[in-house]
Amino acid sequence: MALDFSQVTDVNEIHDQAIIQHFKNGINHKALVLSPSYPYIFIGIIKKVLGDTVEIDVETTHFAQLENRKWYIHIHNIEVFYIERPGAPKIPKLDDL
Repeated sequence: MALDFSQVTDVNEIHDQAIIQHFKNGINHKALVLSPSYPYIFIGIIKKVLGDTVEIDVETTHFAQLENRKWYIHIHNIEVFYIERPGAPKIPKLDDL
């Protein structure tokens, strides 16, 4: 039985669009983003979504020198994320852990 790869592309496009929309809905909310590439963790406020890139005003990351800056993260470089919503659990401050 032959595989129809055109459906895989559609599924990936649907997946990407859903993640993009989720981040758009999270503008002005705090997010925690884990990435498989350096610097690995970003915690900050979502400012914009530009195509398939998320602009985050980063408050916390692994290195103080990289904090308090805007980072542009491509959705394909996001491994795991959490966006705070009203009534949902808050992202803890790293110095509180």
